[in-house]
Amino acid sequence: MRRVARRVGAQTAAVVAVAVALFAGVAVLSVLDSQHAAQDDSLAAATADPDDVSAPPAGIWLTTVTGTRTTSTPRTPPGLPLRADIDATAADGTTRTTDTRAGGVEYRVRTATRGSTVVQAALDLTTAHAERERLLRALAIAGAAGLVAATAVGVWSGRRAAAPLAEALAVQHRFLADAGHELRTPVTLISTRAQLLRRAVDRPRAALHADVDALVADAAALAAVLDDLLLAADPRQDDDRVPVDLGTVADRAIARLAAAHPGLSATRDDGVPATAVEAVVHGREQALDRAVTALLDNAARHAHSRVVVSVGRDGDHVEVTVTDDGAGIPDSALPHVFDRFSSTGSPVGEQRRYGLGLAIVADIAARHGGSVRARTSRSGALITLRLPTGRPRRASRGRTGRR
Repeated sequence: MRRVARRVGAQTAAVVAVAVALFAGVAVLSVLDSQHAAQDDSLAAATADPDDVSAPPAGIWLTTVTGTRTTSTPRTPPGLPLRADIDATAADGTTRTTDTRAGGVEYRVRTATRGSTVVQAALDLTTAHAERERLLRALAIAGAAGLVAATAVGVWSGRRAAAPLAEALAVQHRFLADAGHELRTPVTLISTRAQLLRRAVDRPRAALHADVDALVADAAALAAVLDDLLLAADPRQDDDRVPVDLGTVADRAIARLAAAHPGLSATRDDGVPATAVEAVVHGREQALDRAVTALLDNAARHAHSRVVVSVGRDGDHVEVTVTDDGAGIPDSALPHVFDRFSSTGSPVGEQRRYGLGLAIVADIAARHGGSVRARTSRSGALITLRLPTGRPRRASRGRTGRR
């Protein structure tokens, strides 16, 4: 995305540079044209009325030639008047305008006739050149500032334009990586059990039932993984928002966990009667159900014998806390438990692996304007999903407010 932003910024700067150059060229030509017109008007007025050669307009020096008599303005600069133009105009009567340099100064010289007199007026162009240089400096400064601003705006707009594409590509890459990682094990198990079933068609019915039940369980696990992948890759954030009772969601998840793990104690303990807890939030019910289920599945994988779920209010937020009696999570690993496929060592040497489940919980929490956090207590690991009761603001993916 940075490369795209830089490229857009460079292209924008190039376009602005061309536009500034064109504008500067037009401005300079316009100023030059107006200056030349003003200079010609001043010289024409001076040669039309040369009665007082000793007091011409400021910046102009006059010379009149009548026969053999030549009269010039006092302190006429060296190099003036231009005798060649005077002689030529005296000979053919043609008005001439010449740009010349004398004594290091540039002049515009007009030679014309008035009756039998040849009049030559020389205009000092120093002031005009100074104005032109000030204009060029101002245009250069404005152009440089415009280029810097255009580059900055181009980079900014390039980043904004490329951000959706970059996010889509990131979602696609994550989906492919997640799919390859998560589907490998359940697909292998299903394939293996199918091969065993093919070899065991002559085995007793009870043995076949056990294998078929295991195959069904593996297929259910594969379906759950697919649900996780599709949910993780779902770009929608604000669609299908409805009031959702997290207490009801937690009860359903506990019932499913108890059925899947009959040897594990899964209970709800809010500290108050469940009916007294107002736990309604606005969100996508399927996503919130998947988040709570993922929390319980994670706890079940690491619990020794018991999982406890509590649902409660904390101001304008609802919190769902899942506690297991496993080995817990070391403090150094807490910042990483919500990363995809993270694994950590526990305080007693056990290895905890998290796959996609907690990463998906973090994504769902962020989409709903909430957060998820993990910590370790004396009894095991505690993971809390915290969601606002009102309609959440739109949140960027990957930011969960974890702590």
